[in-house]
Amino acid sequence: MISIRRYLLRTLAITMVVAGGVAVTAAYLITDHELEEILDTQLSLHSRIVAGQLDPNATIDDYARLASRMGLPEHPAQLYRDGNAVPDSSFESGIKLYHEEELKLVLGFWNADGSPRLLGGKWNDAGPFPAPLEEGFRWESYDGHRWRVFSMFDVASNTWISMGLRGSFHDEVVERITWNNLLPMLFLLPLLLWLMSRIIRRGIAPIQALSNQVQGRSAHDLRKIDDPVPQELNELRQSLNDFIARLKETLERERRFTADAAHELRTPLAALRIHLDNAQEGGEQSLKKAYIGVERLQRVVEQLLILARLDQVATTSPATIDLYPIVAELVAELWPLAEERDQHLRLTGLTRLEVRADEVEVGILFRNLLDNALRYTPEGGWVEVELALEEGFPQLIVKDTGPGLPEALLDKVTERFRRASGQGTTGSGLGLSIVSELAQRQSARLTLSNRTTSGLEVSVTWCQSQRETE
Repeated sequence: MISIRRYLLRTLAITMVVAGGVAVTAAYLITDHELEEILDTQLSLHSRIVAGQLDPNATIDDYARLASRMGLPEHPAQLYRDGNAVPDSSFESGIKLYHEEELKLVLGFWNADGSPRLLGGKWNDAGPFPAPLEEGFRWESYDGHRWRVFSMFDVASNTWISMGLRGSFHDEVVERITWNNLLPMLFLLPLLLWLMSRIIRRGIAPIQALSNQVQGRSAHDLRKIDDPVPQELNELRQSLNDFIARLKETLERERRFTADAAHELRTPLAALRIHLDNAQEGGEQSLKKAYIGVERLQRVVEQLLILARLDQVATTSPATIDLYPIVAELVAELWPLAEERDQHLRLTGLTRLEVRADEVEVGILFRNLLDNALRYTPEGGWVEVELALEEGFPQLIVKDTGPGLPEALLDKVTERFRRASGQGTTGSGLGLSIVSELAQRQSARLTLSNRTTSGLEVSVTWCQSQRETE
């Protein structure tokens, strides 16, 4: 992908060139129009001045004197009589001071019938210039050139008067004005491009500096980026800091998980090896303990796999589900385990309870709660699952007649690998941790309390009213 600096420089350069081209084109068109208006005004004004000075009773000699003033070197004025050129009547001007551009401005006189009377030098090069047919402005082609001509008829002298300006004069003036606008722009363009390059380089320098801060860090440096940045980069810096914080939390969780998992797996494996060694010597009790160790090890691995999956999978979009079929199916699935230990398992409360949650995660959450209750409830005890509404909020409650938990441990038992002492060795210390994490993902509140008589009561309350799910 092209760099930002190159993109900005190239885009701005193209924009400047296009804008300059549009400006020059607009200047050319405007100048062309305005100059034509000005020159037309001058032609009409001077024609009226000439008409005002023209004597109605002027003789051929008067026109001869006028011709001597109109003639220019190499382009003398020509006097006509009855439409024919008067021999030897080409008048060279004795005036030495004149402007070269006067060769492009010509004055002519015609009789009322259109026959020429007196024509300036340039209008005699290829025969008499075409006579006017009507008053006003017109474009006329003559001797390979275009002429802008203004014609008027003077009634007092019964004479047609035309004053013309060669079109090349108009075009040259427009081109000079256009070039005068374009040349400074062409000279300034390299300087402007250089200045833009410097400005762009300076403008994106904070981005490069921010990039260097991140790139120059080691893999273990997860400090926040506190260096000052322009206002436009505040959100980017905040996003990077948020990402670093999440990465730090993830790495810390993985490190803690790996350390705790290694410790929890090492203990049952060591005990399992000891029991197996004893079983080889004929210790039947050791073989039974080895089986219990394998069972605990299997449970630890299963719970670790669940935790790993929860850490990797993003929070799913909730949907409206009915808790009762999910809970009833899992109660039926674990019923044989309760029967094996002579435990009483019952489902009470509502037979329909809708919540906004993920069905799979709710299943894992309830299975861990129920499995935990059955595991710590003694033989002959009972486990009750209840679906209820607590002040309009859906609630799942699991009660058992087990030993309960020490009061000091109620707030800490949801930590990973945290178990109450003296409650056997088959637990992994992960069940309630999984339940807690799933409750957070479901926007639910997990509450643990000891029952008055004996046992533990665990409730999961979804923070939404029953009406919101309808």
